Amino acid sequence: MEKIGLKVLVHASAFFAPFLVPVIVFFVAMLVTDDQELKKLSIQALLFQLVMGALIFASTLLTAVLIGFPLLLLFGAIGIIVPIMAIIKALQNEPYDYPIVGSWYQ
Repeated sequence: MEKIGLKVLVHASAFFAPFLVPVIVFFVAMLVTDDQELKKLSIQALLFQLVMGALIFASTLLTAVLIGFPLLLLFGAIGIIVPIMAIIKALQNEPYDYPIVGSWYQ
């Protein structure tokens, strides 16, 4: 149950501390438990938040060109929906790989 709670915490951190919590959980997983699955999950969550932040920033810059606003809505929705899907998978104790960055860190 402890691993499920940490997984949910990593996924839910997208809404309150998207960079800090995955880093802390990574170091806890590395130093205390040496759990490879939890380390992989925290790195993927951190990379996903970094990529989504960069995409939202780029979309914000493109709003003057009129293509940025739809992209901003799309990336904002992805940034909300994907962590919710990951939380549901974690509560069911199923593995989850983040889209885009899931294959970057295996």
